Amino acid sequence: MLALQRRIGIFDFTLITVGSVIGSGIFRNPAVVAQRAHTPALTMLAWVVGGVLAIIGSFVFAELAERRPRDGGLYAYLKDAFGPGVGFVFVWMDFTLMFTGGTAASAALFAGYVAPAFGITLNAKLVAVIAVACVTAINVLGVRQGATWQNLLVLLKTGAIAALIVAGLLAHPLPAHAALPSFTNGAVLAGALGVALLPALFAYQGFQGVAYVTSETIDPARTIPRGLLIGMGIVVAAYLLINVGCLRVLGAAGLAATATPAADVMSAAIGPWGGRIIAIAIALSTLGYMSTAILVAPRVYFALARDGMCFSQIGWVHPRTRVPVVAIVLHGAVAAALAASGTFAQIINWTTIPVWTFIA
Repeated sequence: MLALQRRIGIFDFTLITVGSVIGSGIFRNPAVVAQRAHTPALTMLAWVVGGVLAIIGSFVFAELAERRPRDGGLYAYLKDAFGPGVGFVFVWMDFTLMFTGGTAASAALFAGYVAPAFGITLNAKLVAVIAVACVTAINVLGVRQGATWQNLLVLLKTGAIAALIVAGLLAHPLPAHAALPSFTNGAVLAGALGVALLPALFAYQGFQGVAYVTSETIDPARTIPRGLLIGMGIVVAAYLLINVGCLRVLGAAGLAATATPAADVMSAAIGPWGGRIIAIAIALSTLGYMSTAILVAPRVYFALARDGMCFSQIGWVHPRTRVPVVAIVLHGAVAAALAASGTFAQIINWTTIPVWTFIA
């Protein structure tokens, strides 16, 4: 029986980590955090605390992956800790809703942003399905091709985020809005920090999924801890700098008042073209996340099949490309069906409860 090949190095794993975490949240959630935190200090504290928790989580998953550098990632850890039944339910929820739903939501968001950015007039659901099909086909060609495509998207996305950071640090601040009320009671302050932390944590999540490609990683005991921690270090630094720039240009009250903080910052820096540039950036970001999901998620279906807990064909590895082709195609098909059957908001509603149930 053919096994998966180890072809992913530290550079690849670092960019997979970045791509797994940075989606569309960082372009929207600074405003949500500011709405709940009210002040610049509390806004930044929420992002710092979220970053610290994400780094701690990265250390945990790096240790788990180093101790168990085999197939399955989170599925394997759940199975070892709580038994095969819990692992089985987790994988099937992943397949029917969680990871496929995340892929579908990213495709729907991609379609929504790419249309105005490039003047595409096709139906948004059709664009979403085409995007899923194209990224699935690339990953079927092999893990090297999938990782290379993923690296390109993450590098482009990182460049767009770097442009947003520079814009935030150099643009002339906009006229200040009336300041939001400060929290004086300690209990109220703690509660405000707690609710402000939720959208920040949403933006930081995703690092737990990178362990799915452990069995295809070169020297996992060395590659995974370094790649995971370097990748999360890049994410935390980028998020903090983006929020510093947003607060500098818009102020806490102005940031809380907008639904499009990234577009507002870019418009302040370079004028009307800022909105189009940030639409392209968000499209690239969501496409990059979708690519990451299709790269890593089928590996857990593959692991379930190799454990004899589902159809053996799902564990089939192509003799030339050495990737689990059936698992990849099935993931793409379910994600495309979800993308065609609901809006972005509807898909998020379908997937949020099961995702957070397993996190809990």
